[in-house]
Amino acid sequence: MSRPTLEGQTLGKYRVLEALGRGGMAQVYRAYHPQLERYAAIKVLRSDLVDDEEFLGRFQREARAIASLRHHNIVHVFDFDHQDDIYYMVMELLEGDSLRERLIKYRTLSKRMSLPEVVEIMKDVLDGLGYAHSQGLIHRDIKPANIMLTKRGEAVVTDFGIAQMVGGTQYTARGTLMGTLSYMAPEQGLQGMCDQRSDLYSIGIVFYEMLTGFTPFEADTPLATLMKHMHDPLPLPRQIDPSLPEPFEQIVLKALAKDPADRFQTCQEMADALEQIEYRTLSDEARSAITNPNGYDPRAVFSGSARRKITDLRLAKQDTDPDLAHTTQEAGEMPAATTTVKPPPIQPGVGPLKVTTAVLGALAGILLINFFAAMVSTLLNLQIFKNSWPFELFLAGGFLALLMWAVETHWLLIPTGIIFGNALLLAYCAVSGRWGDWVFLWMLEPVIIGASIYLPIRIQTSVPRPKNTARIGGAIFTALSVVFASLTCLMALATGLLQAAP
Repeated sequence: MSRPTLEGQTLGKYRVLEALGRGGMAQVYRAYHPQLERYAAIKVLRSDLVDDEEFLGRFQREARAIASLRHHNIVHVFDFDHQDDIYYMVMELLEGDSLRERLIKYRTLSKRMSLPEVVEIMKDVLDGLGYAHSQGLIHRDIKPANIMLTKRGEAVVTDFGIAQMVGGTQYTARGTLMGTLSYMAPEQGLQGMCDQRSDLYSIGIVFYEMLTGFTPFEADTPLATLMKHMHDPLPLPRQIDPSLPEPFEQIVLKALAKDPADRFQTCQEMADALEQIEYRTLSDEARSAITNPNGYDPRAVFSGSARRKITDLRLAKQDTDPDLAHTTQEAGEMPAATTTVKPPPIQPGVGPLKVTTAVLGALAGILLINFFAAMVSTLLNLQIFKNSWPFELFLAGGFLALLMWAVETHWLLIPTGIIFGNALLLAYCAVSGRWGDWVFLWMLEPVIIGASIYLPIRIQTSVPRPKNTARIGGAIFTALSVVFASLTCLMALATGLLQAAP
């Protein structure tokens, strides 16, 4: 039995304000921390499950698993505690709407989500889920209801309630298969086995639904739905909407392969393929013109009185119902495909440079250029380092540029730009011997520092995908650093030869 409402009561240091929703194993409330002046969401375990060690263990594991994750595309957990027989978890309160509710709004308006909006949501979800996978955590229930779209324009993955640590024991309710059938991978539904590729299959279903407006496999019974995932050919997205670019369909086909070995193997691989076709298929104007359906306010929070205005409560309940008998949906009939479709090969795009590769590459470049300078200096008996020492600054700038490329953060432009600018000034003075020119060259320092700070801020506020700019900028500065370091050594060598000439 469910406990009476907790509205108006205090749990720990949080004052419970209103109910936000109910799931299969917990009730969610909006709460307020008076000392911190912060609103939060509190997930309270159902009272009839407190004495069930299996459900209680899952609830505790959920709190520990999510609390260990620190990523802007994953909901943050602040605290986990119990008060008497009330077990609760305190989470970040996300002001926004779920992807499911946005898709429903599009369907009621007979519209489709724009491709740029689909791509942005997919990138955020893949980024957050890829991080969770790197920490050994599988979500196991990716679906639109578990993806929040915030006021900041970010997609955030929520509800790791049935997540499983890689290599750990599979925890499911007695007689219950955890997950939502319409989005569940074949191996997860029929064999109870899943890994990160199972999450990628679920993401593929979400991608399919965003592109077409419907999920591909629906049936009257849970078993029939599972069998469709396992055996039925995928209804082609372009049969539903011929205007869809073919590369988007290729990604769907690869993500929804029946055999996990034929799918994308990592979130990064899928994100790279998506990014490759985005810049090959969508124009800059299309990518910057992401709009919501008319009459839709993304800031609306479906909670409290606003939630009570939702007429079809079945849509809200079925998303978190752990009972398979209540997870079927009425998404409409899909066109049947008569032949099995073999996914065409997809060449992943050029991904970000690995940090290890960046560090080793930078060290190799530094050693190589220094070795070259030392060898020439020794063979020709010239003091090259005396006039070319600023090339070390170029190499230091190249090291930072490689890191900027690898970690995909444009903020490293600040130290990279400052070091590179100063290396140019010092290289000029050292090679030419005109140190007297420093009297006016030092006035360029504020310009160098100001420009190095302004550019990353400008990128942050005006560039849709700063990560791409960081990759490009890192590659450009790396190449320039190697070129200018080599030129500095060569010019110092030429100067030394001229001075040594009779």
